[in-house]
Amino acid sequence: MINNKLINPDSIVVVGGSENLIKPGGKILKNIIDGKFTGALCVVNPKQDSVQGVKSYRDLKDIPQTDLAILAIQAKDCLPAVEILVKEKETKAFIIISAGFREAGEEGKKFEKEIAEIIDNAGGCLIGPNCIGVISQTYSGIFTTPVPRLNSKGCDFVSGSGATAVFIFESAIPKGVNFSSVISVGNSAQTGVEEVLEYWDNNFDPAVSSAIKLIYIESIQNPDKLLHHASSLIRKGCRIAAIKAGTSEAGSRAASSHTGAMATSDSAVEALFRKAGIVRCSGREELTTVASVFFHKHLKGRNIAIITHAGGPAVMLTDALSAGGMNIPRITGEHHDKLLAMMNSGASANNPIDMIATATSEQLDKIIEYTDKKMPDIDGMTVIFGSNGLNDMTVIYDLLHKKIEECNKPLFPILPSVESSETELDYFLEKGHVNFPDEVVLGRALTKISNTPYPADEKIFLREIDVPMIRKIIDDAPNGYLEPDIIQKLLVAASIPTVEEAVVKTKKELLALADSAGFPLALKVVGHVHKSDVGGVTLNIKSKTHLEAEFNRMTKIEGVKAVLVQRMLTGTELFIGAKYEPKFGHIILCGLGGIFVEVLGDVSSGLAPLTFNEAGSMIRSLKSYRIIHGTRGKPGINEQKFAEIIVRLSSLLRFATEIKEMDLNPLIGSHEAITVVDARIRLEK
Repeated sequence: MINNKLINPDSIVVVGGSENLIKPGGKILKNIIDGKFTGALCVVNPKQDSVQGVKSYRDLKDIPQTDLAILAIQAKDCLPAVEILVKEKETKAFIIISAGFREAGEEGKKFEKEIAEIIDNAGGCLIGPNCIGVISQTYSGIFTTPVPRLNSKGCDFVSGSGATAVFIFESAIPKGVNFSSVISVGNSAQTGVEEVLEYWDNNFDPAVSSAIKLIYIESIQNPDKLLHHASSLIRKGCRIAAIKAGTSEAGSRAASSHTGAMATSDSAVEALFRKAGIVRCSGREELTTVASVFFHKHLKGRNIAIITHAGGPAVMLTDALSAGGMNIPRITGEHHDKLLAMMNSGASANNPIDMIATATSEQLDKIIEYTDKKMPDIDGMTVIFGSNGLNDMTVIYDLLHKKIEECNKPLFPILPSVESSETELDYFLEKGHVNFPDEVVLGRALTKISNTPYPADEKIFLREIDVPMIRKIIDDAPNGYLEPDIIQKLLVAASIPTVEEAVVKTKKELLALADSAGFPLALKVVGHVHKSDVGGVTLNIKSKTHLEAEFNRMTKIEGVKAVLVQRMLTGTELFIGAKYEPKFGHIILCGLGGIFVEVLGDVSSGLAPLTFNEAGSMIRSLKSYRIIHGTRGKPGINEQKFAEIIVRLSSLLRFATEIKEMDLNPLIGSHEAITVVDARIRLEK
């Protein structure tokens, strides 16, 4: 458990500190000194009485009592050192930099477990082993470079990988992102990412705590704890972005070999982060760009004005924003004319607002002011302004500094001239701002943030869901894949709309049903899970002759018990699926049906039970969302009804954990209705 001795120690001992700055013990001592630690600092080094000007003891038993011990010695020597520090020096916080524990084999795993037990029993805190250390407002206890700039309102950052943490610093620092604290958990023998989130949550004070949290994680050990504390922090006003590595099969192997722990499936991670309200990032640049967005005022809508003096970057930004569901609304009428009058001949006010290369700082000032104060339909602004190498950019950067502070709407500066205007850019960052050097990365970051829902309500949607009936059906049903009539009853109990259908075994039953239902009809075999694989599906049957011929053919297929007859529906094919994941519960998937699921893998996921906001976010995050929403004059499907079915299914599954797999594929969607046409469910009691 993280304690104050780790975060704010009055005394630190570096066991293994040295003069050699290319060794962890030497570098970490130098970083602590350079970080102006004001408490008592000492070193344990058996060969020296002074190291880097700091008092050194040749024997650990001779040091004074100390709050925090940082161990940079061989793994085999850490256990006896911890025993002395706990029993004789009342040390309550430990950072073990050393490698050679769990990741090195069974003996190292044994040492690691024994060390954690000793510290646990003493009520202490352990970070590591096999980590780069900790940075707090009190000390810079890491052995790597660069050491990020500290600011109490910077990012709090926890990382499951030390090297990755350093690479994230390398991405963040040039943008102007600074940090409030950094904790590298390494092997997480006692304290993992979830425990750090717990500490942040339990100790959050809006007056002094950072409201921006960044996470790099390779193994989720306790999904419930992560979900609880992340969503709690966001409800308190925090914003959280995270990378979860090791979601592909090959990536899982790499993560497992790195951390000694199993990686988690991608759909489960996606679902967990969505429910918690965590913005999921795919890499370092995206993570630090999302963090940069977090430092700005909240973007409260999806309508963006792009203000630029360079056409190409504006086009690329427009594409990136549009692809993620953001809007770059065309500016017309009075607003268009007034903006155009502020600029030189040849400029455009359509949006992007292209001031062209001859634009002045005075024109930029007027356009930003007008867009902020006079255009209520615009939610946020981006300003793309680079150098041509001939002029000093200080005037522009001073203007942007002023406007970022004064504007009611968020203003995101895209300043790509990181080489030709390096001096001016440093000047801008020194004022406490961040820069977005790449417009496309910013566009994707804004869409990721916009498409991440607020933490889900814990209340389960139960309107018109017959829980007692669901339980009775499940209790009475056998293990394995359910028969169509049982599936139909389950869906009806959850008020999920299904197509009219009936199971027939004789030609007489078939023809009687056709007379009452009318054509066109669909026939599907009963008895095979994958019906299409055995030729067991025929659609759009329009005559009795065709109906009888298909019935005769299907009943001769080996393993067929009966034939399912359905009214034929037309519309957009959709998909909803579910899979039970240990530790997580049911993961719900949705997307377009057919090729989009099977070939393109275009699905999004959520963790049951779902809210309408979560379901809507899942739908909007699909690559194929433009088809669902409607494109090229074709009407879209009823998104509200699609979301409702997703929510109802998630509620059903919450009371039927025996369902291990479920596929509703396809559902047929139109602007008026969404209807389940085919379904399969597997029980495992």
